[in-house]
Amino acid sequence: MTTTTLPTEAEITIFWSLLESAWERVGSGTERRAALISSSDRSSDDALLDPFLAELRTLSAGLTSAELTALDRALERSLFDIDRASIQEITDGSDDGFLYCRGFIVAMGREHYDAVLADPQNALTDAECEEMCYFFTHLHNDLFGSYPETGSGISRETASNPAHW
Repeated sequence: MTTTTLPTEAEITIFWSLLESAWERVGSGTERRAALISSSDRSSDDALLDPFLAELRTLSAGLTSAELTALDRALERSLFDIDRASIQEITDGSDDGFLYCRGFIVAMGREHYDAVLADPQNALTDAECEEMCYFFTHLHNDLFGSYPETGSGISRETASNPAHW
């Protein structure tokens, strides 16, 4: 029998808090996020996301293997929970493109994530953050030489959440 490990409420709280801390450390983080969410010009996304991702890496670099695995499990679950046809209809994109759009939704923080989950019309078309999708997986590999085993039994890939496709 396989045991499935889901993120705990504490791990989910730590995950979202860490993202918020990274945004706070980026000068005018709230304004940057608002600019990303409200802009129809997707060409500036990387320039605005890169400082956030750099701060997130700095904040996470001293964590243990177990802590990074827990964060990856929370990320994986967050991506899985918004893996929905109703959201993909708004964000557009191929399977990979929709994964990257979900990465953007997560990167924008809990408030935006919850807004999209409550009403897919809050999602943005073609707003992507590919690096967010496997952020903690890659950081774990960089720091410890291996990819974490989350034990969740779920996939973050598109159309993996059968309840919503």
